[in-house]
Amino acid sequence: MKKPPSKAELREALENETRRFLQKGGEVESVPQGISGKDPLDAPLYLTRRLFLEPRAERTLVPEVVAAIEQRRKALLKRNPGPKRSRRPQPRRKTLYDDFGEPLRRVWVED
Repeated sequence: MKKPPSKAELREALENETRRFLQKGGEVESVPQGISGKDPLDAPLYLTRRLFLEPRAERTLVPEVVAAIEQRRKALLKRNPGPKRSRRPQPRRKTLYDDFGEPLRRVWVED
């Protein structure tokens, strides 16, 4: 599978192209701040840009690895958890409040 270019490689390629353009006599125009470089009559960028230019890469399956993964998955599905023990209700402490939200006292409550 072909490795996509990194940001540093893209940046270097852009700098090289700019340097070549300027060496051939090209000029960089200065655009005043606040003026858009996009023509308002052009179609939106998201309609004209193609996202997936490269063909879909084929994947090579490794049968031994796939078989091992499937075996582990099936083993996990076969496990039955033991019976759950029911716990006795434990008493817990509950705070009682008055009408104004002030705590009055704490009592032990069994649920």
